[in-house]
Amino acid sequence: MKLSSLVADGAIVAQLVSKQRDDVIKELVDALITAGSAPAALRDDLVRSVLDRERKGSTGFGKGVAVPHVKHPSVGSMAAAIGLSAGGVEFNALDKQPVYSVFLLLSPEDRPEDHLQAMEVIFKNLSKDTFRRFLRQASTVEEVRTLLEEADNQQIS
Repeated sequence: MKLSSLVADGAIVAQLVSKQRDDVIKELVDALITAGSAPAALRDDLVRSVLDRERKGSTGFGKGVAVPHVKHPSVGSMAAAIGLSAGGVEFNALDKQPVYSVFLLLSPEDRPEDHLQAMEVIFKNLSKDTFRRFLRQASTVEEVRTLLEEADNQQIS
């Protein structure tokens, strides 16, 4: 599974408008809807599901990244959105630091193994200092897309 194929075309928000966790999640769900990766009729339910997941335990894993994710019965195929915040967002991260890079993953409920594989690909890359640094420095959709492709081709260590 490739990181670049997980992230829907049109679902990269290089400059998040939102400053609060819940609003960032709404902004990224909206990006997935705009990209055609989630039905607009599910918007409120998807946002509620992701926020419910956040209340059970923060997906702000530290080092400036968060990976909110949810398996949903009405999601037909897996898709991710990426949002970048220059100023950082309070995400209740484990290290108590702001989050600058957010990967939002929506998965079909009936394919948990695919969800786990996608999470593994995301975390494998987010665990690399260089990848996190380049992601945080990216300021355009094109720069993020290039970074994802380089990560898939193992050009980033």
